Amino acid sequence: MEHFLPFGSREYFVLLTILLFSRGMDVLSTWIATPSLLLEGNPVMRKLGWRTGIAVNLAFSVAVAMWPLPCIILTTVGLLVAARNFQSAWLMRSMGEVNYLTWIRARVSAAPRVYTFCIFGQSILTAMVGSALMIFSPVTSIAFAIGAGICGFALANVVYSLLSMWRIRRA
Repeated sequence: MEHFLPFGSREYFVLLTILLFSRGMDVLSTWIATPSLLLEGNPVMRKLGWRTGIAVNLAFSVAVAMWPLPCIILTTVGLLVAARNFQSAWLMRSMGEVNYLTWIRARVSAAPRVYTFCIFGQSILTAMVGSALMIFSPVTSIAFAIGAGICGFALANVVYSLLSMWRIRRA
């Protein structure tokens, strides 16, 4: 699976479908959580906005679906990000974006070390699962790509959580 797939092949469309589903779930979960993108952790997506962000995601998906392993890695990351978003989206939506931001700022400011410890703990434990898949799977396998996606999610979790904490402390 280290090769490129021909554009328009059956395998290409299967990978494109799962990647578009993954990206779509990430976008849907983000929209439910933060329709104005006020709470979006990814500064690039926040800057692009909904229309441009969706268009970039579509174009990116069409291109990446030709390359199986990165496609599976990105699908895994996208599904895990969407699942994490859905976990808190109901709270963000029910409180309202501004009220949620005010509340979360207060919580993080009250216990920044514990917050940081918990983010690293969550990410390290998640990365351990992905690492085990990667260590015990051939590099060109689907299992390896899923493991890399899990590790990618763990890294994204640390980066965007710390970036949010930095924005909170700056405010």
